[in-house]
Amino acid sequence: MNRKKICIFGLGYIGLPTAAMFATHGHQIIGVDVKEEILSALNQGKITINEPYLDILVQAAVSSGNLIGKKEPENADVFIIAVPTPITMEKKADLSYVISSTQAIVPYLKEGNVVILESTSPPGTVENVIAPILSKSGLTIGEQIFIAHSPERVLPGKILIELVENNRIVGGINKKSAEIVSDLYKTFVRGEIFLTDAMTAEMCKLMENTFRDVNIALANELAMICEKSGVNAWEVIALCNKHPRVNIHQPGPGVGGHCIAVDPWFIIEKFYEDSKLIRDAREINNDMPQHVFETIKDILKDIKGKKAVTILGMTYKPDVDDIRESPIVHLIELIKKDPQYDFKIVDSQAKKYSYPVHDLESAVKESDLLLLGVNHKEFEEIDFDLIYKLMRNRNIFDTRNFVDRNHVEKIGFKYYLLGN
Repeated sequence: MNRKKICIFGLGYIGLPTAAMFATHGHQIIGVDVKEEILSALNQGKITINEPYLDILVQAAVSSGNLIGKKEPENADVFIIAVPTPITMEKKADLSYVISSTQAIVPYLKEGNVVILESTSPPGTVENVIAPILSKSGLTIGEQIFIAHSPERVLPGKILIELVENNRIVGGINKKSAEIVSDLYKTFVRGEIFLTDAMTAEMCKLMENTFRDVNIALANELAMICEKSGVNAWEVIALCNKHPRVNIHQPGPGVGGHCIAVDPWFIIEKFYEDSKLIRDAREINNDMPQHVFETIKDILKDIKGKKAVTILGMTYKPDVDDIRESPIVHLIELIKKDPQYDFKIVDSQAKKYSYPVHDLESAVKESDLLLLGVNHKEFEEIDFDLIYKLMRNRNIFDTRNFVDRNHVEKIGFKYYLLGN
């Protein structure tokens, strides 16, 4: 494909890697973002998020002159929208960033332009939100300007690998739009690219994450059942998964991140009466931080006065810096509201949060409970002999089946496991 000028809105976890990938494959990229710190870092060849090898790719892209950050868009061949689509307090999709980005494109549109929505969105967003705004340009949708939805399907920590290797869906407003956008992504995508219509692509993205949310809810429900029946849920799951057609996910303190914890709500919003199973799964996973807190209260019920809890990990998954929708953050809010509890957080990954993060030794001093919330690699080498000496009451509550139970019980800890 010929060198294109591509304007990308949103330089976050998806927009920035996508911009760098296109730039290092020869395209001219204008990265648009409202945050000055992101633009300043980018134009110096630096990044503000934690993703393996992204700093190297961005530095190469900026040094080549193919990637520059700006606050305003400009004329381009292709416009890609990769802005956030957060969830409101009412569990509705907030499309304000998508709408404002689309409106910002209109003055720059010319015949032959391509507009791609990468942001995860409720079914019908391309057809009923983006297309009507772009039609105000006077250009005919699907003939003079081409529109498609091509959702990201990548895992934080492996974004650069999966951008290239994963299969991709392109849903066009019409067949020609899908074909044009598919050709563009073939610049760097080695996986298969499947063409469909825009609404099908939107539904596929949502259902991929909804499948995982429902499966995790099943595991969490099993964990709560096992706690009451005297059975170890982790052993049940391990043995069930020996069956060639069974793949039960892992239980935990809840579900976080901007995908699995959010995407099912976009389906519920549009199809409330028909999404009973999806709603039940969301409620189970949303309630897990409360279940964890109730377990904490039960473990520490005999301790008089203020109870001190040390929380290991607060990001939404291991070894990333992202705290969006983290169930441990929700748990922290519950603990904070109860005057009987103090807490300290240990997490070198989390860099942006309203509460201070402590080193392990100072956090466990005079603590009554060590809660393993996120199984970061940094917690694999904990010196439990030292921790035992520093804690006031030696309780460990493991929500991830991560701590070596035999080892810590031999030292003298009381060990509690979610789902056991």
